[in-house]
Amino acid sequence: MNSLSVRALLVRGMIAGLAAGALALVVAYLLGEPRVDAAIDFEEAHAHEHGEEVFSRTLQSTGGLATGVLVFGVAIGGIAALAFCVALGRIGRFGPRATAALVSVGALLTVYVVPFLKYPANPPSVGDPDTIGKRTALYFLMIALSVLLAVAAVILGKRLAPRLGNWNATVAAAAAFLVAVGLAYAFLPAVNEVPKDFPAMLLWRFRLAALAIQVTLWTGFGLVFGHLAERLLVPKAAPAGPRDTGTTVESTAAAAH
Repeated sequence: MNSLSVRALLVRGMIAGLAAGALALVVAYLLGEPRVDAAIDFEEAHAHEHGEEVFSRTLQSTGGLATGVLVFGVAIGGIAALAFCVALGRIGRFGPRATAALVSVGALLTVYVVPFLKYPANPPSVGDPDTIGKRTALYFLMIALSVLLAVAAVILGKRLAPRLGNWNATVAAAAAFLVAVGLAYAFLPAVNEVPKDFPAMLLWRFRLAALAIQVTLWTGFGLVFGHLAERLLVPKAAPAGPRDTGTTVESTAAAAH
């Protein structure tokens, strides 16, 4: 794949990320923001002192949310497009659409779902402000481990394929990945700073909304980018025009005589 193709795919990845971010923004506004408001109400009801807001809640839930989600979508779209360039033709005989789908599913699992199961998203008022640095470091460490272990699992599967076959090699690599992730879960410290009187249903719904946002983002990216990548890399043959058809008929008649 030459540099022009990589550049074109990078641009298309960012466009697909922007489109996927717009879809995720709708989900975030409809599902996430009501839970954030409820968590803020809980925090204000239990706080002894109320800090001054730098930005109004209205601005945070509209312009701030849109800026954050759309910028994030463009950024992950570009990164995922580069991952697509590396993966295309190297993880099996998959076309652009299938490769884009695999990259999207892999990114969703490794970048979000695996870290989420260890350190799930929390709404406002959940978590000690004094430990925010530690919690952030642990979360990003879990993301890094998940991505590295996923890459190692793909390499392991490719090396086992000649001896075990594609199916058995894939199963063995997936099992190794799950074991390694389980060990990471066991050795990394747990974080449980949910207040005792915090509504369990609100916490559950907030985490489901956070998961829905990511699923929407990566699904939208996979569908849009797969379409754009296929149009770029697999151009359709131009249909034969009337002149071409007439020429073909004349040539066939001449050959018959």
